[in-house]
Amino acid sequence: MTTEIAKNTSFDALLRNNPQLNDPATVQGIDDLIGKLAPLLQGQRLHNLVDLLSAVSDVVDMADDAMIQKLMKGYENVVTGAFNISNLVNYAAAQAGAEDEPPTVWQSLRRLNRDADARRGVAMTLAMLSQLGRQAREGAAVLPDD
Repeated sequence: MTTEIAKNTSFDALLRNNPQLNDPATVQGIDDLIGKLAPLLQGQRLHNLVDLLSAVSDVVDMADDAMIQKLMKGYENVVTGAFNISNLVNYAAAQAGAEDEPPTVWQSLRRLNRDADARRGVAMTLAMLSQLGRQAREGAAVLPDD
């Protein structure tokens, strides 16, 4: 009980002796803040914010230079890949749209015969489709039957 009174007395002294806390604008701001915090406190949702801040603090504590560099490299790879794919699609669309009529099947096959890069592109596309098919097959085995 004596400790509680001592704490209250020191808190009261802090409030009385601090000119910033006696300013009417500060008191109004604190009142507004309490009004906004009240529902969070009553619904115990403020606990979630404290837990989130704690988790973020843990990540900041664990983050060393190697981890930051690894994250930066991953981000750079994703952005570079997205940029390259965007340029590839834009270039291919412009090239395909420049022709009045689309090529016939035979013209496309002749192009594949002459153009090694086109064959590489088809081979890469087939390899990607093969991997997608394999993943779909393995995923289908895991999904429950309806």
